[in-house]
Amino acid sequence: MPLNPSETVKLYQVHGSPKSVKSGEIIFQEGDRETVMYGVIEGQVELQVHGKTVEIIEKGDVFGVGAMVHPDHLRTSTAIAKTDCILAFLDQAHFLFVVEQTPLFAVEVIRSYSDRYRRLKADL
Repeated sequence: MPLNPSETVKLYQVHGSPKSVKSGEIIFQEGDRETVMYGVIEGQVELQVHGKTVEIIEKGDVFGVGAMVHPDHLRTSTAIAKTDCILAFLDQAHFLFVVEQTPLFAVEVIRSYSDRYRRLKADL
């Protein structure tokens, strides 16, 4: 059985250990430019667009991948810790390494985003 995406991020994280984030703390803001993705090891993360909550990211899931795969590296949402969280993270270079070495990770990330997109469409 494959690891969930956040556990894979934790496994391949190179720089330091997972990051502790307190409830209410901003992880990144809409409009930021950066190349880091996150995996939720513990807790929940709220994603907002234009100040409106669009989804809650749960333990085991990943977020922030879009800024790494788009050439402008632009964040299109704000991520806020809904609860105290432990987040693993990967920069772009390590993300690309993991995708190359562990293709199933890429499939799991795509599945995660597809599941979330399906839920979003169902709510419309």
